[in-house]
Formats: sequence, structure tokens, C-alpha cells
Amino acid sequence: MNRILVINPGSTSTKVAIFEENTLVDVFTIRHSVEELQAYPRVIDQLDFRYDLIVNHLRENAVTFDFSIVMGRGGMLPPVVSGIYAVNKKMLDTLRRAERGEHASNLGAFLADRIARQIPECRAYIADPVAVDEMDEVARISGMPEIPRQTIFHALNHKAVGRMYATQIGKRYEELNLVIAHLGGGITIAAHRKGRVVDVNQGLDGYGAIMPERAGTVDAGRLVKLCFSGKYTQEEILKKLAGKGGLIAHLGSNNVQELELKAKAGDKHIQLILDAMAYTVGKEIGAMLMVLKGDVDSVILTGGVAYSEYVVSRVKEMVEPYAKFTVLPGEDEMAALASNAVRLIKGEAESLEF
Repeated sequence: MNRILVINPGSTSTKVAIFEENTLVDVFTIRHSVEELQAYPRVIDQLDFRYDLIVNHLRENAVTFDFSIVMGRGGMLPPVVSGIYAVNKKMLDTLRRAERGEHASNLGAFLADRIARQIPECRAYIADPVAVDEMDEVARISGMPEIPRQTIFHALNHKAVGRMYATQIGKRYEELNLVIAHLGGGITIAAHRKGRVVDVNQGLDGYGAIMPERAGTVDAGRLVKLCFSGKYTQEEILKKLAGKGGLIAHLGSNNVQELELKAKAGDKHIQLILDAMAYTVGKEIGAMLMVLKGDVDSVILTGGVAYSEYVVSRVKEMVEPYAKFTVLPGEDEMAALASNAVRLIKGEAESLEF
């Protein structure tokens, strides 16, 4: 049985899991305090710190280093097509420069590579990083040549959910047309045409639905005036777009389940804001239905917010008259990364070179 180690670095934690092919054997999360991380000016400076914590935990728990593959969470690379990428020097050099932004996921390839190098015949890979870009050329054009549309989305979960749904109906993901809406702290809604994401919103600090932590699409002219009002720094404006936007800005919380309970208990303002988020999700799904010219096997809602019966019901009211509607709530990045490793092992996929 092939053993797989999966490493997913987050902003304040590092998640690690051990799989025997698709079977989860163990999983643990190492928490990092703000004070600990403040000692490191750049994300890459945390590498030794996080590596030592992972290795020490594995050794303390008598874990045998006999892994066939180490999978790391993919980071902020330049645009790439979907797939499984062997970690190489070019990838690591690119992530070290962090030209597309400092993000904890940039450490995934480094941590996987360092551990894999200690194990004979073991390789390090990443799969479907947030930089996956398969958009049609026409979808890249915006009204400002200086600012073409770009993709930053939950590629790993989008692709995993697409494959999961295809398996459930006895088909291959590459045979289907799907609209997948990942509803998490950020929301990304994509048109999947026969295995390619041909259009998707930029869900980090760009545009799209109102999100639990992000503003989504706002009036560009008024945003420019706000930027030059003298009231806010650049950092504060960026936080309004990503981190302190959306539900947090309106309601002071990104906990949709708690907000749903308050809405059901009669809080009309919370109900209105949740309705607005669901309304914008429905509109974005409608746009992707048009991208696929109505030829859609299913609209799929996934991510943590898809557990909310209230939000799902509001979106369903808008979408169901036009397309089949499926809910596959939650996300499991660790299992998704492991499943990509299994596809390599079984010869169902080939690794790509960055």
C-alpha cells in the first residue's frame, strides 16, 4: 500500500495528513500564534520553523518515513493549467520571489520537497494551485487593457468536486459541463467545460458575489474616490476588499451558521444581508450558465457555506428553474491532494513540469 504525506500550510496553522492511498490514517494540525509568526518578516522565512515542527511531531509519534509521495498545497504561482506538478527548482525559485503575493500556501512545495528528499524514491508534488488558469481568451478581456481579468480561485476543491460528481453519475469529469460555486470565506463560481475552467471570478480581492470575508464586485468609480479621499491607507482599502469585507463589514461576523440562526430568530437586517449574498451568488451562477450557453449537466454548490440551509435555499430558488441543482457541501483539501497522488500512482494522471 502506497503511503502519502500531505502538507497544507495556512496563515496560522500547518495541517498534515497521512494516507494509505485514499484511506486517511492520521491527521493533525499544528497551530502557530501571531507572536511566533511575527518573528519572520517574509513567509519564506517560516520554512525552517514549520519544517521542524512537522518532523518533530512525526518522530514523536513514531511515524515511519516510508512515503511514496509527499503532496504540498500549491501556492501563488504564475498562471498554470490544472494538473499535478512535480516540485522543481524553477517552481521553488518562483515561489521564493513571491511575485504574485506572500501567502502561507507558498511554503507547501518547499516543505514537501524537503521531506521527500530524505526518502529514497519519494517525490514531491503540488496539485491544482490557486493560480490555475484555463480561461478562454475572450474571457480575459476587461474594459481596461492595463487590467485584464485573471483567475485566483479554489481550483483544488473545484476540480475535486467536479470529479466527485462525475463519479457519482458514472461519467468522467472531462465529459461534463458544470457550474461549480465554492462558497467559503471567499466565493468563486466557475464554468467547467469538458474538464476546463473556461471562466471564473477572481475571488481573492477582485470581483464576484458578496462573500463572508470579501467585498466582491463594488462600484469602481466610488472605490477610486474612496481610495483618494485621504481617509484610508492602501492597506486599509485592500482589507476592505479582502479580509474585512462582505459579511464582516456588514455584520461583524463571517460565521454563516450563527448568522443564519439569528436571521431565523427574527433579525431582519441579518436576513437582508444573507439574502443579498445569496442573491449575488445566484447572479454569478446565471452568468456562468450563459458562458456554457445553457448546456449544463449540473450546478454544484460546495464549500463550508453550502452547509447553510438558508443560503442554499435562496440560491436554489434562483437557479433551479434553469439547471439541475446539486449540493456537495464542505471541502477537504487534504483528501483532494491525496486523491491526486493516487491518480499518479495508478497511472490515471501524469505529472506536469513547471
